[in-house]
Amino acid sequence: MPPRSRRAWQRMLSGRRLDLLDPTPFDIEIEDIAHGLAFVARWNGQTRGDWPYSVAEHSMLVEDIFAKMNPGCDVAWRLAALLHDAPEYVIGDMISPVKSALGQEYGAMDERLTAAIHRRFGLPAALPVAIKKKIKKADRISARLEAVQIAGFTETEAKKLFPLESAGIVSELSLTLRPPADVRAAFLERFTNLIRSIDES
Repeated sequence: MPPRSRRAWQRMLSGRRLDLLDPTPFDIEIEDIAHGLAFVARWNGQTRGDWPYSVAEHSMLVEDIFAKMNPGCDVAWRLAALLHDAPEYVIGDMISPVKSALGQEYGAMDERLTAAIHRRFGLPAALPVAIKKKIKKADRISARLEAVQIAGFTETEAKKLFPLESAGIVSELSLTLRPPADVRAAFLERFTNLIRSIDES
């Protein structure tokens, strides 16, 4: 009897069946992304407060930072910033040490999911390098803020692990901890507003 093949797909709440090894845009729904990210905790849940700090909340903060740092940019790139961690709705948020240990296999899966998500919402499968760097910079600023405000890092540790060219913007930002249902609704609203702006431009 031939060996049973391993399941490589995830059933989503929308009813979609997402193949992690061969994802397609047809199996991507924003409601699934918003729900998943709102229930995935950053920092493996090791944060202060009565609610976990979710990837959805982080994603909205990164989009805020990106928009502040790039006024007048194409709204499509703001959408890309909002969706920069979208694959984590199905593969979870791996802390950096675990990503390093898993190596290329994790990175390849993340890239395939990112490409499918981007195509689903009208973005290029691979972002321009300059845009990707700007989103990464906003992501690093967010990580620095989160590390100190809610994840128990000292300022010295955070500066070493998340170096910034200019830390001035950090002092202008604050974090919000909310129930997952509230975060899910806020994420969906942000997505809808960005899509509407793209359609109107």
